[in-house]
Amino acid sequence: RWDFPGAFYFVGTVVSTIGFGMTTPATVAGKLFLIIYGLFGCAGTILFFNLFLERIISLLAFIMRACYERQLQRSGLLPPNFRRGSAVSGVGSLVGWKPSVYHVMLILGIFAVTLSCCASAMYTAVEGWNYVDSLYYCFVTFSTIGFGDLVSNQKATYQHQGLYRFGNFMFILLGVCCIYSLFNVISIVIKQILNWALKKLECRCCPKCHKSSSRLSRRNAITPGARLRRHNAAAEAEGQNDSDTEGRRLSGEMISMRELTASSKVSLAILQKQLSETANGYPRNVCINTRQNGFSAGVGALAIMNNRLAETSDSR
Repeated sequence: RWDFPGAFYFVGTVVSTIGFGMTTPATVAGKLFLIIYGLFGCAGTILFFNLFLERIISLLAFIMRACYERQLQRSGLLPPNFRRGSAVSGVGSLVGWKPSVYHVMLILGIFAVTLSCCASAMYTAVEGWNYVDSLYYCFVTFSTIGFGDLVSNQKATYQHQGLYRFGNFMFILLGVCCIYSLFNVISIVIKQILNWALKKLECRCCPKCHKSSSRLSRRNAITPGARLRRHNAAAEAEGQNDSDTEGRRLSGEMISMRELTASSKVSLAILQKQLSETANGYPRNVCINTRQNGFSAGVGALAIMNNRLAETSDSR
């Protein structure tokens, strides 16, 4: 039927690439117009599906992040008055958090199954099909396969025809968008599985990896030279850390290891000098400022601190 609802239904099957084949253009002008319109219409529909996928993933990520934050609040890892965008969001388990693709696939799968079950119930009641045929029609239509053996909205009259046409259009639109998003997420999962399988296959085929894995086959075995290799690796790591952390302090340290070593060397030199002067009977030259301010010279690290206090006491 080439009335407006029928033509609108036909255009929807064209731009969504379903193509049942029950309704086709008969004239040359209609076929040429379909080629030109289908070129832009299919491209625009694919763009719409991609935008729908982006929005639905953003919505699912927002909901999953809110659920994750509530779970952290219940476990005590986040304060109860936590607000998104505050300084607390930069610490803890929320740093670098991303939703799992498997959770997104599960949610989209549940939504697609629920939508297909609801649409199948409508087609069973209106079209007179059995429930399995209705589910089959939903999958063929929503996945844009479009065999054409079962096509909805083909009878001359329906009870509540306007409401049924609107419901049919909405179910097809939402179903195609949902299945398209689900197919994209499934393709990501398949890609991850293939990358994992190829990596495992490459490691098994690679002689070097196979040799290293056979060397570590026994869990508690100690191979000859293992301790020497560990000692060399630890020495290299320590030297690299010393060069990398020069002039810097680790978090929570009052003084770096390099500064502590330098101060110990200075303390040892002063201590040796003072002990030598005491043993030889030479008088120690005590700073005048030290005598005036009551600072005793001391020995070792205490002498360094006292001398530093004596140097800065004039300015205080």
